[in-house]
Amino acid sequence: MKGAMSWPFMRLYLLTLSYFSANSILNVIIPLQGKSFGATNSTIGIVMGAYLFTAMFFRPWAGQMIKKYGPIRVLRTILVINGIALLLYTFVGMEGYVVARILQGICTAFFSMALQLGIIDALPDKERSQGISLYSLCAYMPGIVGPLLALGIWQGGDMNYFAITMILLAVFTGMIGFSAKMDNIPDASITSEKDGEGTSMFKNLGQLIHSPHLFTCSLLMLSASIVFGSVTTFIPLYAEEVHGGHVGLYLMLQAGTLVLSRFALRKKIPSDGRWHSSFIMGIMLMVAVAALCITLSASAGAVLLYTGAVLMGCAQALLYPTLTTYLSFVLPQASRNMSIGLFIAMADLGVSLGGVVMGPVADLVSYSTMYMICALLGASMILFTYIRRSKLVEAGSAA
Repeated sequence: MKGAMSWPFMRLYLLTLSYFSANSILNVIIPLQGKSFGATNSTIGIVMGAYLFTAMFFRPWAGQMIKKYGPIRVLRTILVINGIALLLYTFVGMEGYVVARILQGICTAFFSMALQLGIIDALPDKERSQGISLYSLCAYMPGIVGPLLALGIWQGGDMNYFAITMILLAVFTGMIGFSAKMDNIPDASITSEKDGEGTSMFKNLGQLIHSPHLFTCSLLMLSASIVFGSVTTFIPLYAEEVHGGHVGLYLMLQAGTLVLSRFALRKKIPSDGRWHSSFIMGIMLMVAVAALCITLSASAGAVLLYTGAVLMGCAQALLYPTLTTYLSFVLPQASRNMSIGLFIAMADLGVSLGGVVMGPVADLVSYSTMYMICALLGASMILFTYIRRSKLVEAGSAA
């Protein structure tokens, strides 16, 4: 096999799958454990949001550190830190969970930046979307089995199994990571910018306004990620309010749809550098309808809940690789990595806000109302995409 399906890349995808396996379990265990500790939705949202909120802040330094010390050395270091974070979950309470989530966020900032930018630069133009899709697929694939495993541990009432699982995942991920190589991905591809350009991404936030491509993609990703984050954080608690609802089945359907869609449709994702407004509007429509189905399921039953899971998984499968691939073509080469880092940071921020902001909303009103707000947010992005279509076509022609 060649290109995105060649062995060097398959090995990186396997590492990605192993690395993100713990999160698929923690996304269920932490909200349930938080409720058992008497924590509010606001507190649970902060704990869950700390992970990607931290990742967002550490991405500016990721490229510079990788350039200075090399991707393999950095990778092995963060896998050790990730192992420590997973061990913390085995013996601490909610306060300790915050520390563990912060450590995980730091690790993920370096891990994802190195792999995604490496994949973008190492693959031919026509295969970029496939490589990004397969990386993201492996990041979400654990979500098929992880939630069911988490529920089995929780319902079994013996958290020793949770501790054993975290330890095994830490060891297994470390073994794969320490044996992985990036021989076919040159170091320069990851940090091709001039010295100092990647040291402070937030000094370049003006690009989010001045670049029509980056602004549009970042706002779409931020908005959709708020919806994705609210589902990840609160669906384990909301599913209990839906007649016939089962959080494990919901998350399995969402993750399964995401994985199947991302693999089956990977060649359908545009990889020509053009702005396909109708395609993106369709994705945002799925986000809005999915959130609406989740909202109505509290009164209409589990069928709508699971319909929302399928639509949400399909939207997640398509949106991120579509926007990332588009940006890889239209952004200036000299600042592309830094700009894509800004875009990824907006995705991180959105997922974090889905817990931190929507938690208080759920406390003040209800889960159903919170998800209705998410549906309206998704619907507003359909209109935004339609309005921006001419601006992006003009910007692309000028470039």
